[in-house]
Amino acid sequence: MEGGNSPSLQLQQLPVATAAVSVQPHTDSFSYKENLIGALLAIFGHLVSSIALNLQKYSHIRLAGSKDPRAYFRTKTWWSGLLLLVLGELGVFSSYAFAPLSLIVPLSAVSVVASAIIGMIFIKEKWKPKEFLRRYVLSFVGCGLAVVGTYLLVTFGPNSHEKMTAENITRHLVSWPFLLYMLVEIIVFCLLLYFYKERNTNYIVIILLLVALLGSMTVVTVKAVAGMILVSIQGSLQLDSPIFYIMLVCMIATAIYQATFLAQASQLYDSAQISSIGYILSTTAAISAGATFYLDFMGEDVLHICMFALGCLIAFLGVFLITRNRKKPVPFEPYISMDAMPGMQNMHDKGIAVQPDLKSSFSYGALENNDSMPEIYTPATLPIVQEQHGPKGVSAPPYRVLEHSKKE
Repeated sequence: MEGGNSPSLQLQQLPVATAAVSVQPHTDSFSYKENLIGALLAIFGHLVSSIALNLQKYSHIRLAGSKDPRAYFRTKTWWSGLLLLVLGELGVFSSYAFAPLSLIVPLSAVSVVASAIIGMIFIKEKWKPKEFLRRYVLSFVGCGLAVVGTYLLVTFGPNSHEKMTAENITRHLVSWPFLLYMLVEIIVFCLLLYFYKERNTNYIVIILLLVALLGSMTVVTVKAVAGMILVSIQGSLQLDSPIFYIMLVCMIATAIYQATFLAQASQLYDSAQISSIGYILSTTAAISAGATFYLDFMGEDVLHICMFALGCLIAFLGVFLITRNRKKPVPFEPYISMDAMPGMQNMHDKGIAVQPDLKSSFSYGALENNDSMPEIYTPATLPIVQEQHGPKGVSAPPYRVLEHSKKE
């Protein structure tokens, strides 16, 4: 009986084992397909966003160089750029619902490459051979490195996928790795904010680290919101859960504060430095947040992780070379012409005395009423130079100084 039952048991187990083996490749292919969809959406969104920003910039430049009295928001070019910008941001937002966070964030290098190529195509300057070699060869090399890094990121990116349900997000939110990460991030953020606000330490690294820490929380909440919307569209409603609105509020708040610090950095430093350093710091912080919150690299082998890290480093180097060779704008140094100021009297006015400003300052040219000043602080008067018309060849003084008394 035992010998007769064993072949039947083996026959019954064969279809189950075959089915189990056939399901795993299907799951892997489906996850890779989702990775590809998310990566293509992110690349498309960044390309469209860079084109949109350059269109809006072109609209401002064209209005500034012409006598067109219209405002920029009354031009078709600016509105076309705005619509393309919304389309691009929607593409980037939807990409977080398909692919892991650590894969989508580094793909923002595509926007830097696209902006560099658009700037070189539509440049209005005459190229000189030496200037071209010095300024643009390394930019081409940087674009090539960024493309290679992007290919490695897409090929060896993390392959972790789970449905963004309210239960899963809540479980990740209270997990000890993320709580420990949040504790460290809050401490570092408070220290940086103290040095920036109280000690007036305006180093670019400190400001962009604040942006990167806020940005890591922004992308975590963006993926949660986008994933819950996708799950709701697929039939399982998640929008009635409180965690959805908590993530939505955190997303909006961190994005606003992130934009505030970026605006402050743009007032102090060049945009090329902000692009390169900000990309490196923000990408590193976002990958760390994705690895601790969503466990993006859980189950990945060492080879894939090393190749993914190599792709990030190559993309970092490419972005650095692209932004390093941008033409720096010549700073505008304003000056005030004293002759052009209405009501201001200067030494070239005939018959006007020039005296220093005595209100704890050593600047000249201001006329002050010194009646309330003590006698010891009264400025010494200069001797009167009478205007004379001498013989030919004798030069007269260019101006005369009148004697002013206290009564005047």
